[in-house]
Amino acid sequence: MEGAGFVFLLLCFGLAGGIVGRIKGSSFWIWFAVSFFVPFAGLLAALLYRWDTEEPRRACPTCGKVLKLHDAVCTRCGTDLEFPDAVLESESAARRASA
Repeated sequence: MEGAGFVFLLLCFGLAGGIVGRIKGSSFWIWFAVSFFVPFAGLLAALLYRWDTEEPRRACPTCGKVLKLHDAVCTRCGTDLEFPDAVLESESAARRASA
């Protein structure tokens, strides 16, 4: 019975970390796993992790797909990306400007 309570606590931490990570624009499952296996530190890391919607973006020079500035390879065409001369505004800044 004692083990069931501990597993329930781990699931709660995992869900909380996964939800926080997803809200910030990252993967639910990665943050679920981190928060499940390292409960307190994993949830704290998810809370302190950057907002992906605040990251500056760039366009791939080959196919034109808009990617995060920290991406090194285009996920559509596989082009290795160098640091761009021009940076696009973040998703949240673009939403604020259009509203």
